[in-house]
Amino acid sequence: MTQNPQFHQLPDHEAEIIRKIRLETDELNLDNISRTKAYLDFYLEYPEMIWAFLTSMVSRNGGYSMCDLEGEWFPKMLAPPIRQRLFLTYERANWLIFRDAFSQLTLYSYSTKKKTPMFHLLKFLDVSTFMEKEWQLFWERGDKKRLLTALIINEQNVIHKPVIKHPVYKKRVFNTMMFSFEDYLHFSTVLFPTCEGELYGASVNGFKSVSKRINLGKRLASILFDQRYYPLFLEFAVRTEHTASRHDYEQYFPHDKKRDTPFLRCTYPIIQHHFHQQGDWYEERKFHLRWFSKELNQKHPVHLTKWYKKKQKQLHAMISVKELFTSN
Repeated sequence: MTQNPQFHQLPDHEAEIIRKIRLETDELNLDNISRTKAYLDFYLEYPEMIWAFLTSMVSRNGGYSMCDLEGEWFPKMLAPPIRQRLFLTYERANWLIFRDAFSQLTLYSYSTKKKTPMFHLLKFLDVSTFMEKEWQLFWERGDKKRLLTALIINEQNVIHKPVIKHPVYKKRVFNTMMFSFEDYLHFSTVLFPTCEGELYGASVNGFKSVSKRINLGKRLASILFDQRYYPLFLEFAVRTEHTASRHDYEQYFPHDKKRDTPFLRCTYPIIQHHFHQQGDWYEERKFHLRWFSKELNQKHPVHLTKWYKKKQKQLHAMISVKELFTSN
């Protein structure tokens, strides 16, 4: 249940809440589809939890990246073991973030129902002391933008040691030529689609840096909650069932593109994960105050429809050339 020795000293009703949260979180932490839906459902019930909507939309992109690996194009470029390693990397990061963050959201839900903050219980859910402080601050002040930034900071630190710095992932994924190449070319992009066939978003460049991932999260939040675009993104999220195929949004293009990536649940099995105690990142790693900075550096345009279509053509051309040379 929990490694915390103080767990057995909790009053019965608090211990029961911990058990329920663990159970609820585990039930929803099956795959990318269930996580994406759970985040969105939570946001629709608690609209002050703006991080949940951001993460639901980013989670959709995680699903697209997974399904790309078994689509029409990537198998022509990447061998099966590489594709499997990439899938497991996306899946592990997805699973760890959900285990950590959805427990927090659910505890917030219990706190609102009981009309009393219960954030002292976060330590029994393997959540950082950083977030215990931030949730208490949110409860007192109701600053949803600060909480959004705090959750972005927390989740990027949560995955840093067990995924980005993990010896196996580091050697076989993040330090490979292929990953550096994709990172450099901005092929890894987080997209926010609309039902009008438009795409907005930002590129993931320098993925191995925790500060750059935090900066990306803040940039994405500024796009998602921009008053001009937010209603369009919410309409897309509510209207469009997440299958993790890029056809989820390509179906809205003026010239409907044929589906060239599969549905996630027809492609991948449910992965059984195991949680390994990591320690508290907030106590182990240097905290940078600039992570809370409100300054944003949007170097590139956020309207990406033309850019995305051009990049897709480039990628497909590059794969076709490679295929031509390897077949001769």
